[in-house]
Amino acid sequence: MIQDDVSPAYSNDLDGKKGRDVQEVVSLEELDYSNEVFTQDKALARGLKQRHVQMIALVGIFGTGLFLSSGRGLALVGNVGFVVSYVIIGVLVGLNQMANAEISTLMPVTGSNVRHASHFIDESIGFALGWINVYASVLPAELAATAVIMTYWTDLNPALWLSIFGVIIVATNSYKISFYGELEFCFGILKISLVLGLFLVGLVIDLGGVPSQERLGFRYWKETPWNEYFTTGSLGRFLALVKALNSACYSFGGVSAISFFGGESINPRTSIYIAAKRIIYRTCTLYFIAVFVLSLILSSKNPKIVSPTGNAAGSPWVIAIQGAGIKVLPHIINAIVLTSAFSAANLSLVQGSRYLFALAAKKHAPAVFLKTNKRGLPYWGLIFSAAFIPLSYMSCSSSSSTVFDWFQTITSSNLLIGWMSISVNHIAMTRAMKVQGYSRDRLPFKIRFAPQAAWFSLVAFFLIFITAGFSNFLHNNWDTSSFFSSYFVLPLFIVLTLFWKFFKKTKFVTSSQVDLYTLFKDVEDNPEPPIEKVRGWKIITLLWS
Repeated sequence: MIQDDVSPAYSNDLDGKKGRDVQEVVSLEELDYSNEVFTQDKALARGLKQRHVQMIALVGIFGTGLFLSSGRGLALVGNVGFVVSYVIIGVLVGLNQMANAEISTLMPVTGSNVRHASHFIDESIGFALGWINVYASVLPAELAATAVIMTYWTDLNPALWLSIFGVIIVATNSYKISFYGELEFCFGILKISLVLGLFLVGLVIDLGGVPSQERLGFRYWKETPWNEYFTTGSLGRFLALVKALNSACYSFGGVSAISFFGGESINPRTSIYIAAKRIIYRTCTLYFIAVFVLSLILSSKNPKIVSPTGNAAGSPWVIAIQGAGIKVLPHIINAIVLTSAFSAANLSLVQGSRYLFALAAKKHAPAVFLKTNKRGLPYWGLIFSAAFIPLSYMSCSSSSSTVFDWFQTITSSNLLIGWMSISVNHIAMTRAMKVQGYSRDRLPFKIRFAPQAAWFSLVAFFLIFITAGFSNFLHNNWDTSSFFSSYFVLPLFIVLTLFWKFFKKTKFVTSSQVDLYTLFKDVEDNPEPPIEKVRGWKIITLLWS
């Protein structure tokens, strides 16, 4: 799917035959160089290595969506439909990240798609995306999940665990970015070990290796391949799949982190490219085998996932393993799932502070968010993001499952907007390069079919987004909270865009006015070491490096 094509842009002169200088299309005087593209990022510490970037993205994917709430999707669409829904979203996310890798290696900045939108499309779009991402990041969905997970072991008030984990998360974000990277790397190793362990245990259960349970094989695929939603027949199965797709989006939430830390990574172009390539392969292997095995060992009609309790006892993995009579393993799984939720909550806090930094870099937020301490951390953004942690106490009520579902739906809608913005940014970059005469061979890393992947993922994610709350329009099925969580982000995006456009009188950046000169000049001025090919026994390191 991805071609190892390192462009000669590192060595070619900008006035070479493979592309005309931007000055031939629009004079330098017409371009706005008042805000240098990479200047603000110099205040951040470049402490993330390639393995850190990859693991941060990986732990963002293998989170509570897979380990805790995937049972809802299984109950909704059936055992075969469950696998199909994850394969569809996984493929679309993979295509989207191909486009993300190309544009982010050309312009590796903190905040990635937010600043890309301002640079390639319109500052008002970047303003709206930035504040939507801040709003999404400060929603403590994953932190709320930590308290839900703890109820598996204790009846203590969840507020206690929210307070403890909230303090720890703020503390881990108050030190060097390299410390955060190492912490997430360790969590990533745990998650990879858990996925591989679940795969092996699931196979043992499925093949009859547990004394208390007979061989399952593909029994559940035959008994409940597709469930129906709202109506019967083919239409009912299709509606169930459509609803399950939106739920599956939540599980892939952290994938865009491969480009998010462009301003804090060592050799960011190489790190982003390798992370993008390997995250797709890992998703296609580790993630899909986990979903596949789960569909073999747990019926979609299991009452415990059809009517979840709202705590970790409703984890489909715990339910399946307990059903096989294995007593100790569920506690081990729950412990690692807890680290997953903690890690995802940690990432949300980091992203909130960095989105504020990205906004401030374009003067879309107060300049105070650009301030960094001696370790290169944007501490005011951290303080602002941490101030919303008390929202997690909403999950302490008896309806904690409903609150978690509400957070999950809002997060899924925001993710879809973010993924669509990546596609639109790449389309704008491609058009600008064509108008200004820059060949795709000039890109620092070129990925085959990335332009087509951007268009395809854009259309697909748009369709998933507009159908996310379709159930509210079915007869006697209206739910105000569901409608709000599914579509609130759209009017918010429109209002924020129009506000900034009229307030600042911004204009859309035409293809001939996009500043490609600075981007390609930076590629030439900052060459990075060539990618070392992995051979021999080192192939095993692809799991974590």
